[in-house]
Amino acid sequence: MINVRTCSFTFAALAVTTLISLSPDVLAAAHQPISHQPNSNQPNVVVIFMDDMGYADIGSFGASGYKTPELDRMAAEGRKFTDFYVSQAVCSASRASLLTGCYNIRIGILGALGPGSNQGIHENEVTIAEVCRQKGYATACYGKWHLGHHEKFLPLQHGFDEYYGLPYSNDMWPYHPEVLKLPMEERLKRWPHLPLIEGNRVINSQVTAHDQTQLTTAYTERAVDFIRRNKQNPFFLYVPHAMVHVPLFVSDKFVGKSGQGTFGDVMMEVDWSVGQILGTLRDLQLDRKTLVIFTSDNGPWLSYGEHAGSANPLREGKGTMFDGGCRVPMIAWWPETIPAGSSCDIPAMTIDLLPTIAHLTGSTLPEHSIDGRNIWPLLSGQPDAKSPQDAYYFYWGKQLQAIRSGRWKLHFPHDYRTLNGAPGGKAGIPARYVTEKIPMSLFDLVSDPAESVNVADQHPEIVARLSELAEAARRELGDGEQRGAGVRPAGTHQ
Repeated sequence: MINVRTCSFTFAALAVTTLISLSPDVLAAAHQPISHQPNSNQPNVVVIFMDDMGYADIGSFGASGYKTPELDRMAAEGRKFTDFYVSQAVCSASRASLLTGCYNIRIGILGALGPGSNQGIHENEVTIAEVCRQKGYATACYGKWHLGHHEKFLPLQHGFDEYYGLPYSNDMWPYHPEVLKLPMEERLKRWPHLPLIEGNRVINSQVTAHDQTQLTTAYTERAVDFIRRNKQNPFFLYVPHAMVHVPLFVSDKFVGKSGQGTFGDVMMEVDWSVGQILGTLRDLQLDRKTLVIFTSDNGPWLSYGEHAGSANPLREGKGTMFDGGCRVPMIAWWPETIPAGSSCDIPAMTIDLLPTIAHLTGSTLPEHSIDGRNIWPLLSGQPDAKSPQDAYYFYWGKQLQAIRSGRWKLHFPHDYRTLNGAPGGKAGIPARYVTEKIPMSLFDLVSDPAESVNVADQHPEIVARLSELAEAARRELGDGEQRGAGVRPAGTHQ
C-alpha cells in the first residue's frame, strides 16, 4: 500500500493481481531493503501485545486523565506508527495474523475462540517463534494465547520454549458481572471455570478474581526473568497481556493511584510493566541489540463505557472494521537503530511483523503463502521509504468490508454494531449495541480520520481502482460464501 502523503508511486491493479499470486520467496526478495542493515546479526525481539487497548489510551497517542510515562519515554526514544492496523478487530483473529504473517481468513481463524471450540492454529502454520527458532533463539510467551486451548494448539507446539498464561479471554469464566446473580450451576452452563496454564499443564483450574489481579505482575516478572536468563542468547519474547480486556483487574500497588477509576489504574500498571521490561534491557546492556514492539490486538470495547478505553478521533471500536476497531497505537523501540522521537504515517499492519523479523534474524520465510511484507525500511526510518503493500484488506468474519490504499479507505456495503452516540455501560455491565448499515463509502483518512464524510461521488476513479484491488483479494481470500483460492483450514481437535 502506498501513502500519498509521502510518495506518489502506485501499482496498477494488474500488477497487484500478479503480485498476490507470486511465491513468498519471490515476494520477499522483491522487498529486501538495499541499505541501512540492522546493527546486529541476531537482534533480540520483544512483542508486547495489549488486549482491547484503544488508539488514544497511551499518552503519546492522546490519552488524558492518567499518565503513561514509561510508554511516553519509549515513544520519545523510538518511533510511533500512527496508521498501524490489525487484520480483524477481535481477539483470536488478530493474534493469528500477528503470529503467522497472514490475514486470519487465510488460515481459518475467525472471531474469538471460546472454551467450547474445537479449532485452533493449524500445525502447518509457521509462527514468529518458529521463524526465530531457525537461528537458535530462545522463545517464550507469557499471557493470553487464544489460538486454541487444546494441547495441540498451545504455544509449546508452535515454536515457544515456555508458556504461562490464560488460554483465552479473561471474561470467559463464570464470574462475569452480568451473571453473578445466577446460581453457579447456571453460570457454568455458559462458561466453565477459567484455567491458568504453564507449559502444557493446567496449574490452576479455577482462576479467581484475586488471581486475575496478579496476572499483569506475573507476566511481567516472568518476562524479566526470561530476559535475564537469556542475556547471552538471542531471544524472542511475546507478552500478550490480559488487560485491558474486561473484566478489569489491577494489583494492590496501583488501586486508586490514577484518580481515573479502574481503567486508569490498569493503564498505570501496564505502563509499569513496559518500564520493567525496557529497564531490564537497559540494565543488562541489551537495549542496543533488541527490537521492542508495543501495540494492541484491536480497539476499545466501547459498550463497557467507563471500563473501556478510547479510539479518539477514530470511528467506532472493537468489533467493527472502522479505524476505531482496527487501527491501534504502535511504538517500535531499538536505541541507536530506530530513530528516536520519530513518527511514521505510512500504513502498516501486524501481518508485516513476521517477514520483518525474518529479515532481521536472517531466517527463512514459510514455504506457504503469507500476506505480510518486510517493513524494515519504515521501521528504521529510511529516507523515502515506501510501503511494500499496495493495499490492506479488512474482513469481519468472512466478509470483506473495507480496503485501505494510501490515504483512501473504501467501505463496501455492510452492517456494523454501534452505540449510536449512547453512553457505554458502568460497573462492568455493557450497554447494548444497535445495528446500522453503511453504503459504499470512500473516506480520505488524511483529512477525515473519523471516517465521517463519504467522498465516493467526488472520486469515482479511486472507487474503481480500490474495487478492482478488492476483486483480486476476493479471488485469493474469498468474501462471504465465495471461497478464496488461497485459504487454508484451521486446526481441528477431534
